[in-house]
Amino acid sequence: MPIYEYCCPDCGLEFELLRQQTQSDDRPACSRCGNPARRVFSSFASFSKSNDGSSAPIAGSSSCGTCSATSCGTCHS
Repeated sequence: MPIYEYCCPDCGLEFELLRQQTQSDDRPACSRCGNPARRVFSSFASFSKSNDGSSAPIAGSSSCGTCSATSCGTCHS
């Protein structure tokens, strides 16, 4: 089962849940305030290893890789 990330629009709590794919869009209750949370986009890093053993990012890098905002609309980078 995959891990999905959620954010409560009311209190701002961010949390992860291990859920079946069929439940990914169901809005779980926030553990802090009990209101329905929404699923947020999850980001991840992917690296490739060369023949000499060094690692390099597969995709281009940007400031968004370290941004703690829950969406690009709230990013202050």
